[in-house]
This record gives sequence, C-alpha cells and structure tokens, in this order.
Amino acid sequence: MLALKVNDVNNFMKGFVAGNLFDPFLMIDGQLNTAVNYTFDGRINKEFYASDSDSDLSHSDMPPYEYQPWTETKGNIFSLIKGSRTPLFMRFTLALKPEKAMEMLSKEMPDEDFSYVKLLLITIKYENSAITLTTGTSQKTFVMSHDADNIWDKNIQKYLSAKGTDLTLLQ
Repeated sequence: MLALKVNDVNNFMKGFVAGNLFDPFLMIDGQLNTAVNYTFDGRINKEFYASDSDSDLSHSDMPPYEYQPWTETKGNIFSLIKGSRTPLFMRFTLALKPEKAMEMLSKEMPDEDFSYVKLLLITIKYENSAITLTTGTSQKTFVMSHDADNIWDKNIQKYLSAKGTDLTLLQ
C-alpha cells in the first residue's frame, strides 16, 4: 500500500474527470459531497441488460466487466462537480481493468502465478482542498507474497508521473 499527495490539484482533476488519466480503470465505488451527498456503486446491474424474454443475460451490449468502466462514468461525475464551487468531499475507488492488471504483473514477473489477485486498486480522495491517492490490492485468497503490491505501487507511480501528475510520497 502506498499513499501519495497530488501536488497540482487542478491539473489532476482535469485528467481525472475531463481527460483520459484513468481510462484504463473501472469504478468500484465513490462518494461525492456537494450541495447534496451522492454515493456511487460501480457494480453493473446485469438485470438492466436483460429483456423480459431473455433469461441467460447473454446480450451483446452487456458490459464485459463486473464494474462500470471509468470512461462511461466520468462524464456524469464531471457534470456533478463542474461550476464555481468545489466539492466539499470526494472519494472514488478505481481498479485497473483485469486484463491490464495481469499484463502488467506478468510483464514484471513472467514466472509468477498472480491468479490470486482480484483487483489492483487506487483510492482518490479530495478533502480540505487536497487530493491523496492510496493504492491497494484485493486478493481472492490470502498469500504471504507482497510481489503484486510492490509491482502495483511502482507501476502506478510510473504511470501517473508519465501522464504529468506531480506526486509526493506520504509517510
């Protein structure tokens, strides 16, 4: 687990809700407090895609993930926060898309079995005019190894820096 402070809040927010900074991610959940409080569950409702005559839910328009892609959610979030007033609080937990996660982990350690990894997570929290990022790994089963955590921590920092995000490591 890694905690990072975003040094340029405005630039980060542009990439987060209006740009492509988190396009390879899925939205797990979120909370946004403005004039009213919003709570988001990123889990896809499969029943929404099923018609009355279909019982197998095998529609071609059914999203391929358990959670909503950030690309399909960020516009709605942007519309809720745009304007002259900044949110009072905001927290979103995103996960790297599973195929991207396995590709990254396997590239770093090709001989390692990472089938125990469920999600590579990042929590984005805005509070008191500051943004902090916290990484995490959700596992299907307990393992002693921290290889996936370490690879994720290293690669998310590298990815965000390459995208122009100025970060400070928090202790």
